[in-house]
Amino acid sequence: MNVDISNISNISTVTPAAAPAAAPATALDSKPPRVRFAPSPTGQLHIGGARTAIYNWAFARAHGGTFILRIEDTDPERSTEENTHIILRALRWLGLDWDEGPEIGGDFGPYFQTQRSESYALAFETLQANDGVYPCFCSVETLSAKREAAEKSEGGWAGYDRTCRALSPQEANARIAAGEPHVWRLKVPETRGAIEFEDAVYGKLSFSADVMDDMVLIRTDNTPTYNFAVVCDDANMQISHVIRGDDHLSNTPRQILIYEALGITPPTFAHLSMILGSDNKKLSKRQGSSSVEEYRDRGYLSDALVNFLSLLGWSLDGETTIIDRETLTREFSLDRITKKDAVFDEVKLDWMNGVYIRELDAPTWVSHATPWLVEAGAREADIKENPAFFEKLYPLVIERLARMDEIPSKLAYMFWGNKVILDEDSVKKVLLKEGARAEEALRGCRAVLADTSIPWECEPLQNACRTLSDTLDIKPKNLFQPLRVAVCGNMVSPPLFESIELLDRTCVLARIDQTLDCVFHA
Repeated sequence: MNVDISNISNISTVTPAAAPAAAPATALDSKPPRVRFAPSPTGQLHIGGARTAIYNWAFARAHGGTFILRIEDTDPERSTEENTHIILRALRWLGLDWDEGPEIGGDFGPYFQTQRSESYALAFETLQANDGVYPCFCSVETLSAKREAAEKSEGGWAGYDRTCRALSPQEANARIAAGEPHVWRLKVPETRGAIEFEDAVYGKLSFSADVMDDMVLIRTDNTPTYNFAVVCDDANMQISHVIRGDDHLSNTPRQILIYEALGITPPTFAHLSMILGSDNKKLSKRQGSSSVEEYRDRGYLSDALVNFLSLLGWSLDGETTIIDRETLTREFSLDRITKKDAVFDEVKLDWMNGVYIRELDAPTWVSHATPWLVEAGAREADIKENPAFFEKLYPLVIERLARMDEIPSKLAYMFWGNKVILDEDSVKKVLLKEGARAEEALRGCRAVLADTSIPWECEPLQNACRTLSDTLDIKPKNLFQPLRVAVCGNMVSPPLFESIELLDRTCVLARIDQTLDCVFHA
C-alpha cells in the first residue's frame, strides 16, 4: 500500500527555523534502512548506474535493510518495456536481488512511476491545503524572453521572478476556470535561509536559497516533474537513505524544499563521485561507459565486475582488492565512500577477472565457457554429452585467461579436425626462418608421433621428441616451435603436448602433413 501523504494536510508549511534536518550521515536509525535504486528504462544499464545499484544493495544487506527497485518510466518516448527487461536482466546477472519491486511486489507499490499518479495527486492536494503551491500562467515564450533579457544583464538569470505568485486567489481561480494553460509552482518561503544538509559522503553542504526559484511541480498536462515525483515516491516508500550519483546533487536542495513543504523529514543523502576514464576524463564508451551486458558478453564474470565496481569509490581497508560478495555485504558502509573521483581502469578489471576465472573449478568453468567454446568450434550438444573432455581443456588455458571471450582465439585449434589454419606471421618467423631446419624438425616429429608404440600421452610424447632433439642436434625450442605451428596454427598457444594428448593421432598427423605440403612444397 502507499503511505498517504495527504494525511499531513493539517500541518502548516514548515518554516526555515523549523526545517527538519536530515539524519546524521554516519548514523542509522533504530529501524533497518530502506534504500532504492530507481533507473529510467530509456536504455541499457551502464556502469555508473550499476555501481549505484551495488552500493544501495550492499548497504541494505550490510545493515539488515531493504533494497527496493523502482522504475522511473515517465519519459513516454524513451521508456519502453523492453528496456525495463534489459535492466532487470542486467541486475539479475550482477546478482543484485531486490526485496521489493517489479516481479516481486511489496507493501509500498506499485513500483513503476507511471502507476503512481494517485499518490502524486494526494501530495499535491496537501500542498494546496497548506498554501505551498500557486498556479503560474507564464508561457514558455514569456519565460524564454525573460531569461534572454536577464542573461544580458549584469546579474544574469536567477530563476523565475515569481510574477504569478502575486496574483490574488480570485484572479488565479478565474483564469483556471477559463481554461488558461498553467503549471503549479512550489511557494518557497521568502525568508528561507541557506539550505543545508549533512551528506554522508561530502559532509555538510550549504546551498543559498536565493538561487532556488519557485520550481514547477505540476506541468500543464497535470503530470508531476521529476523532483516532485521522486520526493513523493521516496516519502511513500519510507526511503531512509538516498544513495545516488553526484550528478543529482543539484537536485537535492530542491527536493529538501519539497520535503519541507510537505512537512516530512528528508532522508539521509549520500552522493557518489564521478567515474573517470584512465585519462581522467569523463568516461567514453571505450573506457567503461558500455552497458553491463556488454561486459557480460565480453567474458567478464559477474562476481569480478561487482568486486571491481564496488571499489570505484569505496574501500574495505584501503588495501584489500579481492572482495567477495559475502565480505562486501557484511562490511559495506557509507563512511568509507570517498569524495575523490574514481578511475575506471580496464587493465585492473582484466586482472581481477582473471583472478576470479582461476578460482573456478573445471565443471564451473565449462558451464561459464560454453558460449565461447561453441564460438571456438565445439558443438553445444557435445559439451552437454561429454563434459569430461571439455574439463580437460580447463588446465590448458586457465592461467592464460583475463576474459572468457579470449577462449575462441586460444582454443579454436582443438576443433579444427584434420585441418590447420596457419598464422601467416608464425609461418614466416618459425617455419620459413633461415637456418631453422623447420622442415627437418617437422618430419622428425611426425615420425615420432606416428609411432604407435609410444603411449598417446603428454609426457611420453614429449620425452620422445626431446630425444629426437638430441638425435637431430636441434635445440628443443627449434624442434617444438615448428610442431606447435603445425598443430595449433600459431607459435603462441596453450601447452603443446598437453594439447596433442587431447587430439586424435590421425588429426595431428594430418595437420603436420598439410603444413609440410602448404609451406614446403607449395
